[in-house]
Amino acid sequence: MTTLQRFSALIAGVTISLVAAAGAQELPASEGSAPADDGLITIESDSQSADNVTGVVTAIGNVRIVYPTRGMVATSRQAQYFSREGRLVLSGDVDVVEGDGNSIRAERLTYDLNDERAFAMPSQGGQVRSTMIIRPNNSARTPLTP
Repeated sequence: MTTLQRFSALIAGVTISLVAAAGAQELPASEGSAPADDGLITIESDSQSADNVTGVVTAIGNVRIVYPTRGMVATSRQAQYFSREGRLVLSGDVDVVEGDGNSIRAERLTYDLNDERAFAMPSQGGQVRSTMIIRPNNSARTPLTP
């Protein structure tokens, strides 16, 4: 097996873990309903590495994460996915935008996929900025709520 084949298999294994941890479910699509969440997440960056021993995937440089079924796009300088903990850490000029208008900007954002909780930290002397669309008859949604 070549190095490229091993790396591809490693990324594929971690991607499957990422999809599973993101709560992907196969639900039958009914007419007029939103498409089922297939859990597909695309990560683009200048470089990526995966460690099968630790279960950590790291993307560095011009990171762009797209989660189409959730209408979410995130950008940062670095992203690390800790598959064993179900945790995604974005760092460096983090910007997360959802299709419904919710957004968050921070220097570092940690998202726990299991608990569906986000914790954002500003750069030194800065602030975190969140924008939320509040609609009176809908259930409460926060930035990054799946």
